Amino acid sequence: MEHIEVEKPHEECGVFGMYDLDGGDVASSIYYGLFALQHRGQESCGIAVSDTNGPRKVDLLKGMGLVHEVFDQENLSKLKGNIGVGHVRYSTAGESIPANAQPLVINYVKGTLMVAHNGNLINAPKLKEELSYTGAIFQTTIDSEVIAYYIARERLKTKSAQKAVVNAMKKIQGAYALVVASPRKLIGARDPYGFRPLCIGKRGNAYVLASETCALDTIGAEFVRDVEPGEVVSIEADGIHSDTSMCLSKEEQARCIFEYIYFARPDSVIDGMSVYHSRIMAGKYLAMDSPVDADVVVGVPESGNAAAMGYAMQSGIHYGTAFVKNTYVGRTFIKPKQKSRESSVQVKLNVLKEAVAGKRVVMIDDSIVRGTTCGKIVNQLREAGAKEVHVRISSPPFISECFFGTDVPSKELLIAYNKSVDEIAKEIGCDTLGYLGIERLKDLAGGKSICTGCFTGKYPIEPPKEDIRGEYQK
Repeated sequence: MEHIEVEKPHEECGVFGMYDLDGGDVASSIYYGLFALQHRGQESCGIAVSDTNGPRKVDLLKGMGLVHEVFDQENLSKLKGNIGVGHVRYSTAGESIPANAQPLVINYVKGTLMVAHNGNLINAPKLKEELSYTGAIFQTTIDSEVIAYYIARERLKTKSAQKAVVNAMKKIQGAYALVVASPRKLIGARDPYGFRPLCIGKRGNAYVLASETCALDTIGAEFVRDVEPGEVVSIEADGIHSDTSMCLSKEEQARCIFEYIYFARPDSVIDGMSVYHSRIMAGKYLAMDSPVDADVVVGVPESGNAAAMGYAMQSGIHYGTAFVKNTYVGRTFIKPKQKSRESSVQVKLNVLKEAVAGKRVVMIDDSIVRGTTCGKIVNQLREAGAKEVHVRISSPPFISECFFGTDVPSKELLIAYNKSVDEIAKEIGCDTLGYLGIERLKDLAGGKSICTGCFTGKYPIEPPKEDIRGEYQK
């Protein structure tokens, strides 16, 4: 399947786990949960299930492509079990090949582990080397296999799989949300900084772990609570058990602000903050801090739309629809040459001439990475007859790469790395350009501590000395 790229910071991955204490099959619910998380990754997906009351056998199906391409009624019905994990993948580290699809299933002396992981470890190469010298043989090039090995090794020394996950967390560094199923437990873990989101849901007598609350809504599960940064939860026959020994202080936490700005679905709530409300607020702040006289405010779909509404509400300028999006392209990506990236823009978005002809347009988008796509969209608006184009961005300028699961590329490729705002405006061809101020970001996360590394070059953890994120970053 050919994937179309429009330049954006690319998604994370999505994880989903379910344990039905009444013994019902969970595969179809995991399927619909992954469907709701498809925006987080479109390269590959998979489901692994097991029966807590039967033989310790795992049914696993994974493959390249979208959820509905990999699974159908027939192969889904063969996945029998009341506990399982699922995954949708976008490669933030490791190649996009079938071997790297998740979940991973590890068979070891204590039984089996099913592991799904979202995020990026900054010390994965070092840990992999250590494991290799003790005889470990790796089947993939992804961080998740390193995590799975450490959990399995720690399980040999501890009384519970939950404690094994806690001990493994002492070794691994970086961003991660983990869903792990052992023969009798469903375990969720979130890195101590809380980079990646993870929440708990309940439907009847079945418990759910998911990257976003929208996945709970899709299967009719009630939101119970978020897994706290650094917390490990174990869902067992007698309920939820929690280990908070890895938790940091609230001030040390560092949620990825791009979950609110771009990654998460607008109908999700992360750590108590509505993503939709965050984007409306970002637009309002832009209108306060970067006002302009104009006739219409438009958003670049999808994540620019709510911010555009916020800008219109605050400024009193009419909110309009200027872009028609080809729904069937979706949030899918390739690793194209620059020429291919540019030509893909009009495949995904087309301008409604009637909405912008003869008008002064405020165009709201969530970010500018290299600047190629933004310039192309500005040009489309001008060709459609826009008299003026004023670009407003609901995030600060990217000046540095990300090492924690968001594939913001190397700084040399970022348009804002060595250019002023006026120089960027000239390059993308707009009349004026305004970014959201860094001081506004914390409000988008409900006042909770966030990571601003890609905007400041200052990270909550010391970044690796070498860029370990793969060739697509260059």
